[in-house]
Amino acid sequence: MVNVPKSRKTFCKGTKCRRHTIHRVTQYKQGRASLHAQGKRRYDRKQRGYGGQTKPVFHKKAKTTKKIVLRLECNDCKLKTHLALKRTKHFELGGDKKRKGQMIMF
Repeated sequence: MVNVPKSRKTFCKGTKCRRHTIHRVTQYKQGRASLHAQGKRRYDRKQRGYGGQTKPVFHKKAKTTKKIVLRLECNDCKLKTHLALKRTKHFELGGDKKRKGQMIMF
């Protein structure tokens, strides 16, 4: 289980900053695929008409997890950068911190 705080102090590459600043952390999510991208236009053109499926459809999925990507936004200059983490099944953003030697209360 990976628990990441909602803000972190890290280096900002922006021309205004170029120093360590506080960044707001969110999880990166992929946007909706564009219908006008060149690959999609080519694929749709090839698929139309008779002849069935023209390109291979991938079935041999081996991975059970995805790599976690963080989106860091600088509080000063609003520059956004991505930071890839390792693979994990459980990811938490801004959860409670674990404390050593703490008794479990029921």
